[in-house]
Amino acid sequence: MADATADALEPEKKSGKKGLIVGLVLALAGAGGGYFATVSGLIPLGGFAGDTVADASAHDGPATPAELPDVGYVDLQPIMVSLAGDGEQRHLRFHAQLEVNKAYIADVEKIRPRIIDVLNSYLRAVEVSDLDGPMSLARLRGHMQRRINIVAGEGRISDVLIMEFVLN
Repeated sequence: MADATADALEPEKKSGKKGLIVGLVLALAGAGGGYFATVSGLIPLGGFAGDTVADASAHDGPATPAELPDVGYVDLQPIMVSLAGDGEQRHLRFHAQLEVNKAYIADVEKIRPRIIDVLNSYLRAVEVSDLDGPMSLARLRGHMQRRINIVAGEGRISDVLIMEFVLN
């Protein structure tokens, strides 16, 4: 009789499949809602919001390109620098132009000798091994632009355009 009362007091084991199904349905609903919010532009992730605007304008007719920025260019005189490396003497010929906001062209023209001096000093410190990699020109451009921005002031020069970069 003790066995009969012990069996009656034990609760029945639940399978747990009901909770798994409810969780799966809620996860699918959340994923679908997130996808819809992202694609419709409610959440600006992944570039979908900007693409829908561009697609809509493409269907209206020929798209007009965005207006070009109001910039000018300041030409820097070519620089010839001797580089020492691996026991041999090499020469670097460098020529660049600075992309400048038109409002600041006169200011940048005034300090052109200082910019040439900064570039000359930097290029003389470069080693031949720094010029070997495929990303070396991009890295050098970044270093030069940072140094020029220190001399000219932030926001005046938007880019350094390398016109000639010859290593003999």
